[in-house]
Amino acid sequence: MKKKLKKLSNKNKRKKLNNFSNRNQKKTIEKRYNILIAIIIIIMTILIIGLFNVQILNNDYYKKEVEKLTTNIIYGESAPRGRIYDRNGKIIVDNKAVRVIYYKKASGITTKDEIDVAYKLANLLQLNYKTTDLMIKKFWIKNNFDLANDLITQDERNLLKERKITSADIENYKLERINIDNINYNDLDKKAAYIYNLMNDGYSFSQKNIKSENVTENEYAIIAENLNSLPGVGVKLDWQREYPYGNVFRSILGSVSTSEMGIPYEQKDYYLKKGYSLTDRVGISYLELQYEDLLKGEKNKYKIENGNYVLVEEGKRGHDIVLSIDIELQKEIEKIMDEQIIKAKIQGPNTEYYDGSFVVISDPHSGEILAMAGKRVTKDNDEYKTYDYTPGVTTSPVVMGSAVKGASHIVGYNTGALKIGEVRSDNCLILPSTPPRCSWKYLGTLNDITALKYSSNTYQYHTAIKVAHGKYSYNKSLNLDLNAYKIYRDTFASFGLGVKTGIDLPVESVGYKGKSDNASLLLDFAIGQYDSYTTIQMSQYINTIANGGYRLQPHLLKAVYEPTDTPLTNLSYEFKTNILNKVDTSDEYLDRVKLGFRSVMESDGTGLGYMTGIKKSAGKTGTSQSIIDTNNDGVVDTMVLNHTFVGYSPYDNPKATFTVISPNTFNYHGVSSTRNYVNMRITTAIAKKFFEIYK
Repeated sequence: MKKKLKKLSNKNKRKKLNNFSNRNQKKTIEKRYNILIAIIIIIMTILIIGLFNVQILNNDYYKKEVEKLTTNIIYGESAPRGRIYDRNGKIIVDNKAVRVIYYKKASGITTKDEIDVAYKLANLLQLNYKTTDLMIKKFWIKNNFDLANDLITQDERNLLKERKITSADIENYKLERINIDNINYNDLDKKAAYIYNLMNDGYSFSQKNIKSENVTENEYAIIAENLNSLPGVGVKLDWQREYPYGNVFRSILGSVSTSEMGIPYEQKDYYLKKGYSLTDRVGISYLELQYEDLLKGEKNKYKIENGNYVLVEEGKRGHDIVLSIDIELQKEIEKIMDEQIIKAKIQGPNTEYYDGSFVVISDPHSGEILAMAGKRVTKDNDEYKTYDYTPGVTTSPVVMGSAVKGASHIVGYNTGALKIGEVRSDNCLILPSTPPRCSWKYLGTLNDITALKYSSNTYQYHTAIKVAHGKYSYNKSLNLDLNAYKIYRDTFASFGLGVKTGIDLPVESVGYKGKSDNASLLLDFAIGQYDSYTTIQMSQYINTIANGGYRLQPHLLKAVYEPTDTPLTNLSYEFKTNILNKVDTSDEYLDRVKLGFRSVMESDGTGLGYMTGIKKSAGKTGTSQSIIDTNNDGVVDTMVLNHTFVGYSPYDNPKATFTVISPNTFNYHGVSSTRNYVNMRITTAIAKKFFEIYK
């Protein structure tokens, strides 16, 4: 009985437990169901809100987005670039319409078809062409497939199958084995070979210009009428850059790629990331490259509807830019340089290594460059001719000599190594095992002003020794603190010497910094006979002195305008004077340097003869020794003199600064001791011309 009661009790317990468990499961299921219902309601609410937003609130926006995704958009040809004007509103770079006959490889076209097109075009077009042996051989191979293959041996074919040589190797074997003398091509064949080469040059399916210059109306019309029989050939009206002033300032204006060239291969990744097409024309040098983003035009934008092109957005010319250059002044400066450089070569003694000069005329209050030119001279059939080398203004460093002594004076004043009015004797320095260190002649007793006026070297030597905490004793070695190099170079840099000036061109040199720092070379540095600088750096240096100590960014861009039917009416951007730094010195010290520069141009100063007839001029001359490599064997072998000048006028409120640099003007060991004064003649002539224009 007890066992039965115990079993019954256990059974009741299990039943109660099962009932309790079932109730818990039911509650859990109900809870989960409620959560699921809530989630479904939330999702449905979100969907309803989303649909309401898409279909009601922002219906137009999403329609446009869908249209963008489903509409084929294509762009037209590269739009004309913006014009380039000088400071007075004269067009110096424009666009002109040109007729173009081009070829673009069609899908499925065969080599035989292309050869046929080449011959047809050869009969229809007048071309100035020149073929090479390689061009002829390649064309012969395309025309004589079986004969060309016979030039390859079975062993070579087996090597190709085994991948021990490449298809390119096979083609080279063919070219090597063809005897050009056995190809009896007439003029038409050669012309077709030239055209075929144009058709297959560059990117395979890009557009190739067959003729883009001097296309006659008759040629244009005949090709247009026969397009059905000329697969891949097309005609269009394109644009080219036009230069109303010819070669004046031409190299700095820069160049634009041709339509067949498109984007230069080495720059394709850069431009493709910016949304360009491979066939787009871009600036490839100097100002065209520097201001590509402004000058590039916007192409026509089309969409394709039912097989037709529908204009969506009309393209427009690029922005017009105005330069700080006065093109009429630039033209006159280049003319003066041509005349004086050739005159120096014909008449001047010891000028066999003189090969040209550099000039910059700048506004010291804004950094604007009013004229900038570099010219080199060459001899052609016993006649001297000049050619443009204006990029050398920013890329060709020269040892400048005494022209930098204004900055050297500031080093002395700032460090206490030079006192205002300090008097020193111009006696030579005698140091062990070296030639005497002297000025260009004995100049007597000098102060800080006359030291600049007569360009004393020894005055600067004594300053440098003091800057370096040394002491000069007759025929005793100098013990100098070489940290003085940093003091000098930091101060020079604040004037623009030995650092990039910031000129708005894609290429600029910082000059050459001497690598060996010793006591003797510090003295050379102080007189401008060690480090070398570019012409644009010297221009920034004299600007800084002329304007009272502000180093300004030199620039060629003056303003940017929106392209409009009435030019230069909608200003988009104007270049503001950019102060890079203020020279860390007192106005009193700068005024002493400026007073010294005034004295250089007066009475018997070294600048007498420079800027002749220009009242209130100030400046500094420089003569330096350089050793050059005259036979291109990598070894410097001949000593020459460089002549330099920096100046400004009027000295109380400068209108412009003038920088003229003439390297290698004089062979130091030539047949005569007579010097060539081409630098002086150029300086005087350009200053006169400037003040004739800007009275």
